Amino acid sequence: MYKKISGLIPAIIQDYYSGLVLMLAYVNQESYNFMLKNGETCFWSRSRNELWHKGATSGDVQRIKHMSFDCDSDTLLIQVEQTGRGACHTGSYSCFGDEYGVFYAIERDYSVIENRSQNSKEGSYTNYLLEKGVDKICKKIGEEAAETIIAAKNANKEELTAEIADLAYHVLVLMHAQGLAPRDILMKITNRQ
Repeated sequence: MYKKISGLIPAIIQDYYSGLVLMLAYVNQESYNFMLKNGETCFWSRSRNELWHKGATSGDVQRIKHMSFDCDSDTLLIQVEQTGRGACHTGSYSCFGDEYGVFYAIERDYSVIENRSQNSKEGSYTNYLLEKGVDKICKKIGEEAAETIIAAKNANKEELTAEIADLAYHVLVLMHAQGLAPRDILMKITNRQ
């Protein structure tokens, strides 16, 4: 999708999988051409007055999944697969802070599970499940699924919410035990649409 860009235009960078806005940067014709050719984000640094290939020094590159212009063709939306620590130079995943939204909560919980598997904590239920293995995790998923169904049949919204949260947690533990990440599931869902 080649377009002629006049001067600098703002670019909104968004996580392709979660929809989280990661950052705002500026694009000119040269950086836009770089992105079309290389499939990674590249911006025009107004402070350094030069091209800025995002992640070239940090390794936290942004692989472009989709780009689109707004209705006036004066703003670019770039949906990316963010790699490494994140988009912000502060080490935060987003330049807009830690208010990540619903998909971040899933990522955060999954990170806790990953951390527990690498740094066992005494009394940790997550460690207990991981040590017992897939059979125990699957048994808990079956129990939580049954409890979710019962809560739904009882039309108890508060109970249903709690049971779905428990089910989601156990599914995240299973995903980790099987080498899957939330991003893998989001990618599969996205590809089905």
